[in-house]
Amino acid sequence: MQLLDGKKVSEEIKNEIAAEVAKMKANGEKVPHLAAIIVGNDGASLTYVGSKVKACERVGFESTLIKMPSTTSETELLKKIKELNEDDNIDGFIVQLPLPPQIDTQEVIMAIRPSKDVDGFHPENFGKMALDMSTFIPATPFGILELLERYNVQTQGKHTVVIGRSHIVGRPMSILMGRKGFPGNSTVTVTHTHTKNITQITSQADIIISALGVPNYLKAEMIKDDAVIIDVGITRVADETSEKGYKIVGDVDFENVSKKASYITPVPGGVGPMTIAMLLKNTLIARANKK
Repeated sequence: MQLLDGKKVSEEIKNEIAAEVAKMKANGEKVPHLAAIIVGNDGASLTYVGSKVKACERVGFESTLIKMPSTTSETELLKKIKELNEDDNIDGFIVQLPLPPQIDTQEVIMAIRPSKDVDGFHPENFGKMALDMSTFIPATPFGILELLERYNVQTQGKHTVVIGRSHIVGRPMSILMGRKGFPGNSTVTVTHTHTKNITQITSQADIIISALGVPNYLKAEMIKDDAVIIDVGITRVADETSEKGYKIVGDVDFENVSKKASYITPVPGGVGPMTIAMLLKNTLIARANKK
């Protein structure tokens, strides 16, 4: 079994980006600038946005963090997005999800200018991705592709099962794994809450990508020997023995599944760090596109 070490690979990617940024600085060029809007005080979101800001510092990007109260109206948020769309100094920006209930997430995503949508959620970018056109790939799927590529995990002709059909991970992953090229060229099955006999399907899979958000859902008896397991799940579970009072758990029963898998991502330290690294990569691409 080989660990797909997202922490290690994300550091390599950040080093590569930092070298690019150093060249830009040496040439007197403007360095990439990433902005993030966060609405409210969701603990997990604040932690995540904080790590994005730190990652920007680490590679030499400029970054701006805009905090707005949980009472923010949709109109106020859309006004802020318009400002960032029109600010030439900002190369790319994200609006951290989830948003408070009074704000329509779809409206917000639609309002972001596609050329600055480094999350890759705008329908224009999503559509381009589905048509194999050059665009921003959502950061988590982009990170998974990068892990598969750097560990040279074979995908051609393989049966990939995606568990979950969210617009952020499941849906894009199903499209990307079926595209021409590497990683891709696999035969894809998408499963979800209404799928019957899921074990029958997962036990035939060469590659399983689980993005369900149910702790320890995927058990050893659900996979075949030497399957490749990508665990996108990240759930806080109460843990009395931990200082924080919780531990981070993935969708996969790692202890038992890892004994059968050929490759597996750990949680934490697998897909998570890759997501932030690829957000930086998208921002670098956004900067390059403006030249």
